[in-house]
Amino acid sequence: MTKGAEGIHNSSKPTGRRRAAFSFYQSALTLGIPGIPGDSEKNSMKTRQKIRMGVILLSFFLFPATFYYLSPVLIVQAATQGIINGSFIMFGLLFISSLVLGRAYCGWVCPAAGCQEALFLARGTKVTRGDFIKWVIWVPWISVIAFLAFGRGGYERVDFFYQTTYGFSIADVNGLIAYLIVLLVLIALPAYAVGKRSFCHHLCWMAPFMILGRKMRNTAEWPSLKLAAAPERCTHCHTCTQNCPMSLPVEAMVGRKIVENAECILCGTCVDGCQFGVLKYSFF
Repeated sequence: MTKGAEGIHNSSKPTGRRRAAFSFYQSALTLGIPGIPGDSEKNSMKTRQKIRMGVILLSFFLFPATFYYLSPVLIVQAATQGIINGSFIMFGLLFISSLVLGRAYCGWVCPAAGCQEALFLARGTKVTRGDFIKWVIWVPWISVIAFLAFGRGGYERVDFFYQTTYGFSIADVNGLIAYLIVLLVLIALPAYAVGKRSFCHHLCWMAPFMILGRKMRNTAEWPSLKLAAAPERCTHCHTCTQNCPMSLPVEAMVGRKIVENAECILCGTCVDGCQFGVLKYSFF
């Protein structure tokens, strides 16, 4: 298996050997040899990505209703009144979930994901720089929240539906304007002007909660969702790196046998796009 894989990507090997290796893998895919994903598994992988895309698009369509529960502004306003609001609770849940699921929320549930990935057709430029920008925004923002809350003596009550109307976010013109500013200026425009998931890389106020949770998990090393790699199967076709929605150097991480990155959203695009079974989900 290893020799066949090496023959595919090593241009110094004879052409006949590379051709034989491709023939072997093609037969393996058809016959379902253990360790190589067969036709039924490939189909299930494609289905998994269809499900993921369906979920994030649905989440995006519902964003006008859920907007206030993810608002970076209402949590500040609520802090001045000593209220633990919906976004405070949601951000706390995102941190807790990241202790086991990493940033899977970003890849599988986030409404901003649906908007940005829908724009891949218009702008597919990779984004590989500027991840620090969101921290420059996040640290002062979280500091202001803490200062306001503790400055008035702490929180006094919980109101999950704070500022919503019967649980729904957008109920007036002001709410609609705020929603459109966030959607168009912070999410859609950067994705179109800068590149793939620019909002996630540069502006997202939710990502740092999950990045910190993931770092805690990696330090303690308790069981969690992650990616595992079998580098010996890699043919260096670059598919994983080319298809990564977060523009990560997946192939290089596979080579290092450590498929871990603070910006990885565990979407599984690399897993489902690899026909040689190099990558897989793991939980340990």
